[in-house]
Amino acid sequence: MSRAMQCQSCLSWGSWRQLRRSLSGSRGTRSIYLCAASVPGAAGSYSLRKVLRASDVSFPRACVHYKGGSQEHSVQPSSSCHGLSQLRNMASSDAIKKHQKSLSAWFSHQPNEERQFGPSFSLGAVHVDPVIRESSLEGILKPSPDLTIQNQLQQPCSQVISLQNLFDVDACGQQVKNVVLYGTVGTGKSTLIKKMVVDWCHGRLPRFELVIPFSCEDLSHSHAPISLRRLITKKYQHLRDVVPMLGASSLKVLFILNGLERLNLDFRLAGTELCCDPNEPVPPSAIVVNLLRKYLLPEASIIVTTRPSAVRRIPGKYVGRYAEICGFSDTNLQKLYFQMRLSQPGCSGEDSAGSSSGEQENLVEMLSRNLERHNQIAAACFLPSYCWLVCTTLHFLYFTRTVPPSQTLTGIYTSFLRLNFSGEVLDSTDPTNISMMKYVAKTVGKLAYEGVMSRKTCFSEDDLQQCFEVEMKTESELNLLEVFRSDVLRFFLTPCVQPGKEHTFVFTIPAMQEYLAALYVVLGEKKTLAQRVGKELSEVIGKVSEDVAVVLNIISKVLPLRFLPVLFNLLKIFPRYFSRLSGKDRDAIAHTMAEELFKEEDYYNDDVLDQINSSILGVEGPMRHPDEAPDDEVFELFPIFMGGILSRRNRAILEQLGCSIKNLAAFEIAKAMKKTVIRNSRKGLPPSELMDYLFFLHEFQNERFTAEAIRSLRTVNLSSVKMTPLKCSVLASVMGTTCHEVEELNLTSCNLDTSSLRILFPVLLRCKALHLQLNSLGSDACKEIRNLLLHDKCVVSTLRLANNPVGKQGAQYLAEALAGNRSLTHLSLLHTALGDQGAEVIAQHLAENQHLQELNLGYNSLTDTAALHVVEVAKKHATLDKVHLYFNDISEDGKRALHSLRMDRDGVRALVFLTAGTDISDYWSNILNVVQRNLPFWDRERVRQHLALILQDLESSRRQTANPWRKAKFLRVESEVKKMLGKLQHGTL
Repeated sequence: MSRAMQCQSCLSWGSWRQLRRSLSGSRGTRSIYLCAASVPGAAGSYSLRKVLRASDVSFPRACVHYKGGSQEHSVQPSSSCHGLSQLRNMASSDAIKKHQKSLSAWFSHQPNEERQFGPSFSLGAVHVDPVIRESSLEGILKPSPDLTIQNQLQQPCSQVISLQNLFDVDACGQQVKNVVLYGTVGTGKSTLIKKMVVDWCHGRLPRFELVIPFSCEDLSHSHAPISLRRLITKKYQHLRDVVPMLGASSLKVLFILNGLERLNLDFRLAGTELCCDPNEPVPPSAIVVNLLRKYLLPEASIIVTTRPSAVRRIPGKYVGRYAEICGFSDTNLQKLYFQMRLSQPGCSGEDSAGSSSGEQENLVEMLSRNLERHNQIAAACFLPSYCWLVCTTLHFLYFTRTVPPSQTLTGIYTSFLRLNFSGEVLDSTDPTNISMMKYVAKTVGKLAYEGVMSRKTCFSEDDLQQCFEVEMKTESELNLLEVFRSDVLRFFLTPCVQPGKEHTFVFTIPAMQEYLAALYVVLGEKKTLAQRVGKELSEVIGKVSEDVAVVLNIISKVLPLRFLPVLFNLLKIFPRYFSRLSGKDRDAIAHTMAEELFKEEDYYNDDVLDQINSSILGVEGPMRHPDEAPDDEVFELFPIFMGGILSRRNRAILEQLGCSIKNLAAFEIAKAMKKTVIRNSRKGLPPSELMDYLFFLHEFQNERFTAEAIRSLRTVNLSSVKMTPLKCSVLASVMGTTCHEVEELNLTSCNLDTSSLRILFPVLLRCKALHLQLNSLGSDACKEIRNLLLHDKCVVSTLRLANNPVGKQGAQYLAEALAGNRSLTHLSLLHTALGDQGAEVIAQHLAENQHLQELNLGYNSLTDTAALHVVEVAKKHATLDKVHLYFNDISEDGKRALHSLRMDRDGVRALVFLTAGTDISDYWSNILNVVQRNLPFWDRERVRQHLALILQDLESSRRQTANPWRKAKFLRVESEVKKMLGKLQHGTL
């Protein structure tokens, strides 16, 4: 039965119900086949006629008898000791050592994506073997109905087998020679083979004396006849002295054939002739077939890795053992993987070596707790590839100190797909040769996009049927769908583990839905039927137009028919008209991106980086009750991924995956989007939404576009956004595309520290008003601020450091900055724990400053001496005319001395109380507003005492005045203070 017929029979629509069961693997008993000779018939069966014809063929003396790929030999092989002694007598031993060294260097090489985990990272040091389960051909073709991802994550597997035991004797006591190791995309087949080769190179696989790995992708590109010995020496020149011994000695050889799905193998005699001579040139596929037949080098062991759909390409009689890679079906393996990855020395960067260990341990602990909740992330990390993605994303979120141009979240996801799909075609037997990633973008991308538009993350079986089968019309399309369901679907979709949603599917990682939806849109797959037909007609007409022009020119010379040029011009109209429609499609993409980026219903959510962090590490606190209404789904990464995919680097990677996005298309989308994006950004975005906008510009990686967008931002308000090192780096990178001055940068309550200030230093230099309140900035941070204020390019005129633990040492740094700064006019040190000593230090350096106009030293426990000293210095200052001293420990005598100050006489005004003699201070509302804004961060009992003193002072001053207008003003202010005291006592303020 053809695969299409099998697929069609499967797709009677209870099959999507069976899909959930088939996603997670299969169980079954291993089948045993017996045959008399290695003469395979069509499709793995035997015909008597072919056996008789094969009787004329001379078989080698060591005839093999197949038993499920296991074998017995009529001629006893020479002992391994004899083989070893023969190696010692020749130069082969040295050759194998050189081969081991070369293989170790090659297979230990890690892709660029791994370098972020630190210089000490290596495959040998950081590797967790996935679970390998012994299987059978029946189990592959007929998945067990009771096995789902949920119970596979929890139940022990009785048929687990280790990598070292794959070639142990089978249930019948026969030595296994051929092993098929299969698994879906992302289970870790290639990594496991790499580890196996590296182990052999370091003597940890003593069963084999020689390991020869081949990439089936590499072999598939060559069709020229070549002998096995020439093929080996071509790939591994160190084995020139060893190759002649193959088949002539008892050398224990292991051939590794990685990625068998890349080869089109034909085990029929009519398709692939028998060949037992390693010196005879045959096509590479014929070498592989005869090795698996055990007709060529029958003593050799072979391990084949492949996807499930290609397992049946090898007849079962040639396979001694089927083994399925089940990934990390045990959550303890997942925890071990995260522990090893995130705890690598150098993982968090060199600058943070002191505090990195605790942060790494905290990350691992939070991740472990989330896995123990049986969250959806545990189902995702069933695939080792997603464990890698989780670690890479956490590393990006927590350990990024500076952002190079190529390091983006979109880049991580694009590289993740490259590592798993790397240009693979979905089915090598299909004539279309459609790339796997292109097929995913057209099908899964459509499902993802429709989910984003309808704001849902759970999909029913009907949803999957509509997206995957509504357009299935040909046998080829049904074949591709079958391969996709078998090999790839589980990589992107997994059954939901939430109570009440067990019969629905979700994307393995939530952000992957938004990435694929973005890829679907940017690739232009979101088209109407008319647009698709128009595109095809335009391409056809465009291709033949030149040929038609030549023919028409010839005919017009022979036959003077005037209508021929008119006909030719009509043919040209349609492609031109369609090109205009294509431009409108790009306008629609730009409009979609801008509309999704500035959705008002998402304005007050957490920023996208915090959302990703929560999705991985979970949310600390009590778990949601099952009956509680869920929050609305948020898809704020969708437009950001759209912008990121358009970057040059990501487009280059996607080109390798078969998803082409032309430079002209990217340019036109950016051009169409520019006006809309800049206009919306000027409306005044909430802090979290502004952070998302800055992150979008960073992901977009278009410096000219970013510079034009940033010039329109004169005020940047990121208050209450948790500014991690990554967010600081993004802000510095995006703002660094221009040199314009920023009117105001508000970083109040942003969890800044000294390293944050270092990252933001170039940005802070260009800010006129700088708000750094409520950031726990101590003396070390004040040292950075001193360097900032003393920089010759500093333009900071207003600096607010309220509610930071500045202390005496910090005051010393700030005083030095005041002495040498030429731009600062307003400095707020409200509630910064200065004390008398800190105030005295500032007063000593204040005389050297010539530009300061206002100084706030309120709520700093100043006594009379320090307060009066500051005021005395302020009197002599050329520009300082206002000093805030409220909420300090000033006595009645000190109050009277400060009350006696006159602006016209002393040149300075001290703001101490709400009263000014027998009148209300002009700044009473300012003082009360400061108190109200800062009350959540101040000692409430101390504030209550101060408010009580203020109330007494107001009542006393009101009794002393006879002016009815002033009495009314006193009563109004008293009512405000009483109201504040009442709220404070009841805990409502």
